[in-house]
Amino acid sequence: MDLDAVRTFVSAADAGRFQDAADELSVTQQAVSKRIAALEKILGVRLFTRTPRGAKLTIDGQAFLPHARDLLRAEERALASVRPGRRALRVDVIGRRLAPADLVRDFHRAHPEAELDVVTLFDADAAIDAVRSGTIDASFRAVTMPGRELPDDIEAAQVLGEPIQLLTGASHAFAAARSVTPADLAGHRIWMPGIVPGTEWAAYYDALAAAFGLTIEITGPDFGTEPLLDTIADSRTLATFVGEQTRLAWPADHGLRRIAVRKPTPVYPHSLLWHRDNPHPTLARLREHLSSRTLTDGDIWSPEWAKWPDSRSRAH
Repeated sequence: MDLDAVRTFVSAADAGRFQDAADELSVTQQAVSKRIAALEKILGVRLFTRTPRGAKLTIDGQAFLPHARDLLRAEERALASVRPGRRALRVDVIGRRLAPADLVRDFHRAHPEAELDVVTLFDADAAIDAVRSGTIDASFRAVTMPGRELPDDIEAAQVLGEPIQLLTGASHAFAAARSVTPADLAGHRIWMPGIVPGTEWAAYYDALAAAFGLTIEITGPDFGTEPLLDTIADSRTLATFVGEQTRLAWPADHGLRRIAVRKPTPVYPHSLLWHRDNPHPTLARLREHLSSRTLTDGDIWSPEWAKWPDSRSRAH
């Protein structure tokens, strides 16, 4: 259906005269008449009857008018969905319970007027492809993975070094410890069935295991967070790693312990990725908001490929 014809019909219905509709739309009265005639042909009904005072809606015209207004509102929503500055900013986070989601929530609290569309893509490759194609505006990911460089049209800035914690059950050997060192964990079984080879988080934990001689097992099916927590809670030997800001909840009788890892503290390097030519104003505000954060410093460890914390680039 020709939306210009629908717009002309609504204007004529509101004005009551074809000439007034023509003036409002900056077209000729003849153009108004042709558009409405074409619309009547599509619908198979008369929409107006001519009167000495102008044009009056027929019964069919009265029935069609609210739907015509809905069509024009739908057109405006469709345009707004892709118009920079009008549509929501599309942001990818690796998981809704993980630290990047907290960064987005913090930004929204500081800018409640900002419209956001938060999605979760699978890995860095999918996120980079989506940023390059314009499917999303920005993504929180760990970059750069070994042997892989970002495309020239993608910008990245480090925004958070998230400390990694050890999660154990109440009967584990480290359950009573306030903190452990990475060296302490050598010889102990760290179970992380959610790690998928080839992803950026797999590259991070591979580097962590190699740096400190750790045993990180990814065997067994991944049934999700709750079955993992159940297994860890009942085990004397299994533990797992979680991010300090990862949101977890478990029954009180699980007795799970979150234990700091220090000397050095392994940090997961979260960066913001975006296309260098993206003009969305909310993206600029997000980058400015993140640039005010203090990056993790001190006695920390992160893979050499993450360039953390020596490379002090900011999200601006």
